[in-house]
Amino acid sequence: MPTLNWIGKDKVTNHHHDVPFRVLDFQYSHGESDAGNMIVHGDNLDALKALLPKYEGRIKCVYIDPPYNTGNEGWVYNDNVNDPKIRKWLGEVVGREGEDLSRHDKWLCMMYPRLKLLQQLLTNDGAIFISLDDNEQANMKLLCDEIFGAANFYAQIIVQSNVRGHTYRQIAKTHEYVLVYTKSYLTEFNEIPKDSENSDLNLLDAIGKFNIRELRNRNPKFGRFNRPNLYYPFYVKPCSEDSNGLLAVSLTKDNEYSIEIFPKNSKGDDSCWRWGTTLSSKNINENTMHSNLVAKKVRTGGYNIYEKYRKESVKAKTIWFDVEFITERGTVELGQLDLSQFEYPKPVSLIERILQLATNPDDLILDSFAGSGTTAHAVLNLNAQDGGNRKFICIEMMDYAETITAERVRRVVDGYADKPGTGSGFNYYELGEPLLLPDGNLNENISDQKIYEYIWFTETKTAYTPHDGYHLGTQSDTAYFFYYLRDSLTVLDAEFLQTHIAQDKEQPSQRYVIYADMCAFDQTDLERFNIVFKKIPRDISRL
Repeated sequence: MPTLNWIGKDKVTNHHHDVPFRVLDFQYSHGESDAGNMIVHGDNLDALKALLPKYEGRIKCVYIDPPYNTGNEGWVYNDNVNDPKIRKWLGEVVGREGEDLSRHDKWLCMMYPRLKLLQQLLTNDGAIFISLDDNEQANMKLLCDEIFGAANFYAQIIVQSNVRGHTYRQIAKTHEYVLVYTKSYLTEFNEIPKDSENSDLNLLDAIGKFNIRELRNRNPKFGRFNRPNLYYPFYVKPCSEDSNGLLAVSLTKDNEYSIEIFPKNSKGDDSCWRWGTTLSSKNINENTMHSNLVAKKVRTGGYNIYEKYRKESVKAKTIWFDVEFITERGTVELGQLDLSQFEYPKPVSLIERILQLATNPDDLILDSFAGSGTTAHAVLNLNAQDGGNRKFICIEMMDYAETITAERVRRVVDGYADKPGTGSGFNYYELGEPLLLPDGNLNENISDQKIYEYIWFTETKTAYTPHDGYHLGTQSDTAYFFYYLRDSLTVLDAEFLQTHIAQDKEQPSQRYVIYADMCAFDQTDLERFNIVFKKIPRDISRL
């Protein structure tokens, strides 16, 4: 498989492992504090690492709109990688080589470890959607092939972002891209609702709207010669025409159902139906207004058999021309929110379409380049439309995280202009202290709960579920204990075993991993009890 190389790549391919775990410091709630929605202010690399102990493998859909790397530094949102925070990070990680990087090298160095963490956070059936333009589209495709796997490339969607196009060019550019990768082959996408203006369901019966499509299999590869079980007659009732011009059918011939219809192609050769007799029988009703199989007379004087087609959704296509997706719409939407100082945000409808494709009503969505908060806005809108309970996590490193990103979500929740509020709420966080100090010891300024989450995650690579006492949980026949007291030493001894561990003779394979400050057993005893002792990483001299 072709791979992409650039100056500094060797410094960043494993850098996500070196990023320290940090805590997320709760600041305030707006609206419903238990809604499960989060806005995080801080560098998204650190914030993504901070999410791992609780959210690894739990994010169903990631949408990101990273810097397009156009070189434009004049926006509120600097659309390149020359922000002082990024330059500082590049200097620390890449070193002196960073001084010679092109803007494309810098962008790739910035994106690589972030994509690695996003891939970890996705569910096994999750997907990532990435907005970008021609500046980095080709590089991003190769980058994602490497991180997500070329086999997990799903689509490259072309979005019309500007109807007139950039008229200063000889060829007016009108589009951007949304790159789609899945976590694995397990990912399934939803169909999207038909636009009411473009719906082809233009007939009506007692059940609802419908259209008709021929029951005959029109694929010339199939016919009576290889599908003989799908070659059988229908019988039409000629005097049963309803207001839609449709007639009743039956699988049985009698005095009323007297006209016999076999599947024939345009040449008069034997064809076959798409359905067998069992399915056809279930869809027939003598009242055409309640039947899903009917006949219709054609111009030649004969009859065709039709299925009533009621589907109100369609497969998404890879070119999105919808006018509501143009960038100008996003600018207008922010103006309505009185937050117009943020230029060229994505329109809410674009993110809603992505969420319709990739999520179900209870899924979790992550945007680590949150910008003005369009993704959160789209999640709240979609929940209000379909009664869903989708949740969002939005990360924004710039200082406007509170004044623009969070403020937008506040106004959407509460209502703005003439638009009613969606309800729900969010919790706002700042990126806090690291869980481990530079000397490798636990940062005991951190809450016990955060320490438990970190220890459990490092052992199991799964999200922590709170347990009582020192028992963190059990996974794969291994029980994990963290025997920790903030102000005194702990000792793994016989008393602890008798109090906290039930030796089940019927489960001799049960294994224990126990953290404590000290251990009273020798290695022979630990092996006999099937225990792995681990010393709590902290400075015990102060105790």
